Amino acid sequence: MKPVVISGSGLFTPPHAVGNDALVAAFNQFVSHYNMDHAGDIASGQIEALAESSSDFIERASGIKQRYLMDKDGVLDPRRMAPNLAERGNDALSAQAEMAVAAARDALKAAGRAASEVDLIIVACSNLQRAYPAVAIEVQQALGAAGFAYDMNVACSSATFGIQNAVAAIVAGQAKLALVINPEICSAHLNFRDRDSHFIFGDAATALVLEAFDTARSANVYEVLGGKLATQFSNHIRNNFGFLNRCAPEGVGAVDKLFVQQGRKVFKEVCPMVGEHIVAHLGQLGIAPQQVKRFWLHQANLAMNELIARRVLGRDATRSEAPVILDSYANTSSAGSVIAFHLHSQDMAGGDIGVLSSFGAGYSVGSVVLKRR
Repeated sequence: MKPVVISGSGLFTPPHAVGNDALVAAFNQFVSHYNMDHAGDIASGQIEALAESSSDFIERASGIKQRYLMDKDGVLDPRRMAPNLAERGNDALSAQAEMAVAAARDALKAAGRAASEVDLIIVACSNLQRAYPAVAIEVQQALGAAGFAYDMNVACSSATFGIQNAVAAIVAGQAKLALVINPEICSAHLNFRDRDSHFIFGDAATALVLEAFDTARSANVYEVLGGKLATQFSNHIRNNFGFLNRCAPEGVGAVDKLFVQQGRKVFKEVCPMVGEHIVAHLGQLGIAPQQVKRFWLHQANLAMNELIARRVLGRDATRSEAPVILDSYANTSSAGSVIAFHLHSQDMAGGDIGVLSSFGAGYSVGSVVLKRR
């Protein structure tokens, strides 16, 4: 098979940085209002009072210190607690496509490529703005790209699954230059009124250019040595929002129409699954874990990443070996591992090996082993 490489990466960072203190202040105001509004029921024992959050709790639980949001005013309004993102007319570029185009152009510039050369676009993310037409086709038109485009959703693993699809298309001769784009507006599906999860997510978009090694123009290319994907059904991370909700109006607005998870169970089940997945993948390629210079892991929780790296390496990983970006970006779903790659790959020398891995709802896990050429 002809070698396929990542020849460029791109990142779109939303304009609004929101630290834990601001998020906590808004949440605690909401709690105060709720407890006052329901004082009678709380006193009679019919419902429980809500507990306040704290920046210390958030950082200890997740490692997150801030996040970037497409809109902060609505999120920080204790009477709203959701981003203000106005609907756009059908002839205007959608918010998600706008993010995707910005990240794509950044990646194309890094690859030394023009958008007109692209003949495959995969928009892969946890939440798509609409069912159809595909956001990917809208991005294709906005960029002036050729070929074909489609959307896909494998939750937080969408990036690695998208990379695998792009590699397969290039190897099969179905495409020559592919864009895998991960535009995540996670703030729109997050319940900012839930103490256990109100701090988890941020917004961002990433993009990768993939092509055959012999056509690459960039000086910084990373050969895809192999990809490995796995899924296992679990209800422990779920979002029940969908087109059938209108058929059962009694459930509209219920908390399960936003992100919900059983965090402790997810931690206990996913960490060993991902660690064993990566070790098995490296073994299939004849690579010892100690030969890997960098692990660009999904950025969901600091303790998860530390445990997964420890399972793979048999020791604690250094920050250079397993870089962390969730402290400033929070969990950006499928974009997280690609942000880590984008920000922490330029120091890789020729022959250095890295693993880009994502994991999340489903459960789903994907790993892509890369070698700097």
